Amino acid sequence: MEKNTFQKLLAEEVNTYKALLETKSGDWIVKGFIDINKNIYTITNDTKVVSKIIEIILIPKLYAFAKRNGLTMELPSAQNYYPDLTFKDTEGNLFAVDFKSSYYGEDGRVNGLTLGSYWGYFRNRDVKKNMDYPYNDYKCHLVIGMLYKQSVTDKNEKDVYGIDELDAIKSVIEQFVFFVQPKWKIASDKTGSGNTRNIGGIVEIDKLVKGEGPFAELGEDVFDDYWMNYFNTTDAQKSNIGAPHYHNLATYKAYLDKQKEIRNRIKD
Repeated sequence: MEKNTFQKLLAEEVNTYKALLETKSGDWIVKGFIDINKNIYTITNDTKVVSKIIEIILIPKLYAFAKRNGLTMELPSAQNYYPDLTFKDTEGNLFAVDFKSSYYGEDGRVNGLTLGSYWGYFRNRDVKKNMDYPYNDYKCHLVIGMLYKQSVTDKNEKDVYGIDELDAIKSVIEQFVFFVQPKWKIASDKTGSGNTRNIGGIVEIDKLVKGEGPFAELGEDVFDDYWMNYFNTTDAQKSNIGAPHYHNLATYKAYLDKQKEIRNRIKD
């Protein structure tokens, strides 16, 4: 299966999930956790909690999607392994899919989206480093984006409800936006946060849905070169290169121009 075909099929599948996870009024269908005595404990809108619950709901759906399309779906063998899901076709082609979630505000911007490490497996692409398959073995690396609005109430996490009071519980999130895009198309030229080794994502919802990040027109090879050679301040010092070569696309271009000038001098 070609990577574009897989992406198209996956996007069509994911586009159905909004209706799956929302009530008619746009609230999240999940209200809390229930015990054997039918007590319902409401949940927090913490992004880690919310994203994990969404994943738990969607994984069986994605497993069924794989079976319908002649694919197998594998979960990672360790908790911190990349990617979240590996799909394999009958010819052995691999497709990496990662879940990424964040909440958004009235301005149409997400709070933040990180797209995984630019270190480790991202640079050492022919070895199994925190992965079950080498990075280069995958035909593409896709992101299932799960965006939502927060709608927490003061009563959440304080009260316990009975099963007959389900309608009284306010959902902590609402109004989902889903998308499927290649990681490189929604990547920013900035790190995820601070001095971390995470690739940052763009924050405008419209651009995320359409895959219109700064690398979208430049190409995947530029995205790879930029992030495979990116150093934060600490790593630049540890690697004895002094200061980082660049910190955004403008300084990256200046760095490449300088390297080209040096190469031209050597040729002369």
